Amino acid sequence: MKIQKTNNYRWVVCVLLFFATTINYIDRQSIGLLKPTLEKEFNWTELDYSDIVITFSACYALGYLFFGNINDRIGYTISVTIWSIAAVSHSVVKNAAVKAVAEWFPKSERGVATGIFNSGTSIGALVAPLLATFLLGTFGWQEAFWITVGLGFI
Repeated sequence: MKIQKTNNYRWVVCVLLFFATTINYIDRQSIGLLKPTLEKEFNWTELDYSDIVITFSACYALGYLFFGNINDRIGYTISVTIWSIAAVSHSVVKNAAVKAVAEWFPKSERGVATGIFNSGTSIGALVAPLLATFLLGTFGWQEAFWITVGLGFI
């Protein structure tokens, strides 16, 4: 694929990847941040919660094995939508960005672009506790899941 170095639209793509990564990390942390409330609501033991985390982690690991190929076929927007649908199931349950950077950026700019979108992991980890605490206190645990997932659909 020929990359046009004069096309600054690729930086819009980079910013969108940053926000998608940030939202992904907010979604990913929701159940852990809401654990104390969910334990009381559902009378979970530590073993119950560990079963949930193990199941999530196993599915996440399997996703790494299969989803890259699927993502190449369906595209990043659909991938984020699928992730958001999976995350919303809490209330009733990566490397696409690297590929996008490889396709949109010349080699000389890929490191910077990767650093920008990947900083979304840290920003997401910083924002998630603040957002989850606010949403839980303001609306309740179910709404906290729905609102954080709603970010993915935006």
